[in-house]
Amino acid sequence: MVWVQHTIALRPRPRGFHLVTDEVEAGIPELAQVRVGLLHVFCRHTSAGLTLNENASPDVRRDLRTWMDVAVPEEFAWTHTFEGPDDMPAHVKSALTGPDLTIPVTDGRLALGTWQGITLCEHRDRGGARQLVLTLTGAGADD
Repeated sequence: MVWVQHTIALRPRPRGFHLVTDEVEAGIPELAQVRVGLLHVFCRHTSAGLTLNENASPDVRRDLRTWMDVAVPEEFAWTHTFEGPDDMPAHVKSALTGPDLTIPVTDGRLALGTWQGITLCEHRDRGGARQLVLTLTGAGADD
């Protein structure tokens, strides 16, 4: 049985939806040892989130950002504005996207669909470096 946890830091990114699957996989080298299991990915921030979505067409990520910015506008009667006009909208967007994903692991690989990728949803104009906590559990070949 494997239980392991790592925290990885993602480089700062601008507002938008960014594929981070490769960075997540690189951050959990024990993945290769797991025959069957689960990887839990948790974003430690209240103004960013995670989603599992299209990994091929950048148009999908661009459209997601466009929709989010229209659905949750900066020009609104927000009261929490201490950190700027993108602060409270970022919290609402984070509540919509959610802070975590749980992904099946099969034979040392994430059991993602052909067109699926782990996407960081950066909701601030300049959110800074983001941390993800990766928790892997599962059975290895010898278990």
